[in-house]
Amino acid sequence: MISNIFIEISIILLIAVIISGIMRILRQPLVIGYIITGIIVSPQVLGTLRSTEAIQTFAQLGVALLLFMVGLNLNPKTIKEVGKVSIITGLGQVFFTSIIGFFIAKALGFSTIASVYLSVALTFSSTIIIMKLLSDKGDLETLYGKISIGFLIVQDLIAIIILMIISSIPKGMSFSSLAGETLLKGIALLLGLFLVTHYILRYITAAIAKSSEFLLLFSLGWCFIIASLFSYFNFSIEAGALLAGISLSIFPYRYEMSSKLKPLRDFFIVMFFIILGSQMVFTEIPSLIIPALLLSVFILIGNPLIVLILMGILGYTKRNSFMAGLTVAQISEFSLILIAVGVNLGHLSSELLSLTTIVGLITIAGSTYMIMYADKVYPYLSKYLSIFEKKKSQEEKSRLETQHSIVIFGYNRVGFDILEAIKKIKRKVLVIDNNPDIIAQLTGRKIECRYGDADDLELLEEINLRNKKMIISTIPNVETNLLIIKRAKKSSTKTLVIVVAHHIDETLKLYEAGANYVLMPHLVGGHYMAKLITEYDVDSKKYFKEKEEHIKQLRRRKEMDKIQSEFHSKI
Repeated sequence: MISNIFIEISIILLIAVIISGIMRILRQPLVIGYIITGIIVSPQVLGTLRSTEAIQTFAQLGVALLLFMVGLNLNPKTIKEVGKVSIITGLGQVFFTSIIGFFIAKALGFSTIASVYLSVALTFSSTIIIMKLLSDKGDLETLYGKISIGFLIVQDLIAIIILMIISSIPKGMSFSSLAGETLLKGIALLLGLFLVTHYILRYITAAIAKSSEFLLLFSLGWCFIIASLFSYFNFSIEAGALLAGISLSIFPYRYEMSSKLKPLRDFFIVMFFIILGSQMVFTEIPSLIIPALLLSVFILIGNPLIVLILMGILGYTKRNSFMAGLTVAQISEFSLILIAVGVNLGHLSSELLSLTTIVGLITIAGSTYMIMYADKVYPYLSKYLSIFEKKKSQEEKSRLETQHSIVIFGYNRVGFDILEAIKKIKRKVLVIDNNPDIIAQLTGRKIECRYGDADDLELLEEINLRNKKMIISTIPNVETNLLIIKRAKKSSTKTLVIVVAHHIDETLKLYEAGANYVLMPHLVGGHYMAKLITEYDVDSKKYFKEKEEHIKQLRRRKEMDKIQSEFHSKI
């Protein structure tokens, strides 16, 4: 029996490797490959999957570990850092998507309970997939990237609450029959978990963290114990695993726990999506095509529109709103897990699971291409998106066109020193940065600035590069710097353009594009040290003076970091 299961899993994994390889070539998330593998090995196609019960156990372990690790990265303190826009956009998108989604589902003929499940499932976007795509594009630190991750975190926290509520309803019980006793049990469990975390867990983790092997064993044990405890009190294993992760997220050891568990999670989560794909009922698919397409269009177009409108109302540029909107143009693992929980509880039929899986395949694939090629698509849509952007006042336009002789894109460690040097030569400077905290600091210091992304064409037009003597970019993104060079040289060939790069090939490419100088920080550091050695030799007094000056600069930077931290905590 065991050898049969082993051979069965081996064949399934071989198929998964082949299909996932094709997905990588097509630059699609591997989760699509896993679901397609499930379809291929299902009884309706090859019939390879026979030991359903054993593999479903693996799948449930995968879901528990996935949600446990999501919880590890959902430090409650993070909510303070994502800012007002992430909270408003996150809550607003969930609210409007669920309301509109409910009426679409009802119009398609689904029952009330199925419509509720479906509308809620449509609200969640994949934090894991979006973080991977933004990371690949190098956009995690952009303004829209930070806002997107912020409202995805808000979505994840909402998902926790919904999973708690859904899993507390026994099979056959309607929503209206939810007992107060169950609600009290949930509150008691959360309170108990909080007290144990706050007063006991911190000391236990500090003691066991000395052994990485023991830390791995403890984190696994904690995940399954809490998940089992929640299951015992009629809540879902998924909700318990998620909360077990959150309870450990406040400790510094969460990073090591997460890295140790990742390979284990990846294996078991493959089984979850394979099982999910195998449960698709092909006899129902013809009748699900129209609903799946309609719901997919709503997710791919409707969700981004909701975010566009909300961010436009909050005063963000149409480019940032557009880019952030694309990150919600798919449903997530949470969506599939929620529907799977509903099926297991007897609230839903397997038909709805098949429908949600089809929508997941379409929207995940579609949004991946939308995000990957957003920079190329945006210029064609830009003029039509102006209705989502607040009109700038004449006063603001006038301020942006003020004759600053120097523009700095990106106020980071490099920008700090550059700005200090510009002050000494008494040139009028404008700083552009995509971090609202930095903008608040600079405004407090009476330095001309505005927030925005350097690769926003409208922004480059507004600040009028034509009469600038020098443009400096401290952003180490070669595509962004190529755009700045192109626009600056098009406006005036006399403008000095200085940019930053980290690789020699990129540096040469930027020089070929017309950059007057390309700064390579790691080479500059070595060059500066070589200069000190040449000038000072082994004269300790000269090094002491250099040290004193360095300490003064570091203290100034530290003071700025403190101001930024205080500003951050007020958001």
